[in-house]
Amino acid sequence: MNGVVPATLAQLAMSRRVLIVVGAGGVGKTTTAAALGLAAAIRGRRALCLTIDPARRLAEALGLERMSSEEQVVAPARLARGGVPLSGSLTAMMLDTKRTFDQLVEKHSSTPEHARRLLNNRLYQYVSTSLAGTQEYMAMEKLVAVMREDRFDLIVLDTPPTANALDFLDAPERLIDALDSAATRWFIQAFESTGKLSLNLLARSAAFVLRALGRITGGGFLEAMAEFLTELNDLFGGFKQRARSVEGALRSAEVAFVLVTSPAPMSLQEVLYFSDRLQRANMDRGAFVVNRLHLPPAGADASLTEEEAAKAMAARGLRLDADGPSRLVRAHTDARRLAALDLVHLRTLHEVAKGKMPLVRIPEFAGSVQDLDALRSLADLLMRGGV
Repeated sequence: MNGVVPATLAQLAMSRRVLIVVGAGGVGKTTTAAALGLAAAIRGRRALCLTIDPARRLAEALGLERMSSEEQVVAPARLARGGVPLSGSLTAMMLDTKRTFDQLVEKHSSTPEHARRLLNNRLYQYVSTSLAGTQEYMAMEKLVAVMREDRFDLIVLDTPPTANALDFLDAPERLIDALDSAATRWFIQAFESTGKLSLNLLARSAAFVLRALGRITGGGFLEAMAEFLTELNDLFGGFKQRARSVEGALRSAEVAFVLVTSPAPMSLQEVLYFSDRLQRANMDRGAFVVNRLHLPPAGADASLTEEEAAKAMAARGLRLDADGPSRLVRAHTDARRLAALDLVHLRTLHEVAKGKMPLVRIPEFAGSVQDLDALRSLADLLMRGGV
């Protein structure tokens, strides 16, 4: 890890320039990222939340009609009316993969004409929006671009929702490999001398492969692919340099990763694997956050009897059906078991974090975090170190 290990997540949020929030799908990454940005803004930092397709309710909680690829400053007056005064500022922005890719093409093409041809190529239009790995790389690319500016003290990146949470770590290297692959060189060799696809210029084995592919896909597809790869090759030096820059940024002392999980075994397994991968890649594991933790009910150190349940209900003026006490006993027993099970599941995570990084436990909320009060409560819990 870089430097002294922070004792709390609050110290991370107040000292680092970038927090990259990662974890399996459905564990609350986006909400955690927004809460961290809000917490830092309350405490005086100029925070940017760069997120990927967040839920509409989260935008509404921040007082935004919808998330946009343009930076949107969350209105301080609106937050103040909701009891959340800011000492700093909070800006939200949604990643636009294609726009980011287009901007790179325009910046690194050797001529405007090269850029125009590539932007209009039908395969480019697919690759820049739908190809596996593109979103992950462009998220990192956008992060580096914003880091080079001096408008924000803290950038919180909500990583893309992928089946494999490690995809974005490999994205820079995969881009370089794709641009410098043998297949790419075949197409460029066959196309760039005449502007048309000429398989006669290729080695016999390569020409055989491409002719067979052409019979399946049609010659027009190969022409479009050859043109696309040739124009992309014009950008190779610029993209390769950028990819190396992105890769280096992930190891910067300004960057820390916040690993988010739930107590569910599959989510824990993924976040532990991710933690190990970050450690081996010499990237800073800043903190673990465990969302949706089941807490034991009051008096969980002992079983609840039906008589005790009936007395507790009467003391609170509750009137239920005749089986109310028995149902309350079952609910109390289930809550105790769930809380105990979560603790068992978290043992390995506690061992990994012990003495190395903070582990912040967030209890399960009664409902989803869809308004400003709930988001503020989550932000406060994160900064206090959880429960």
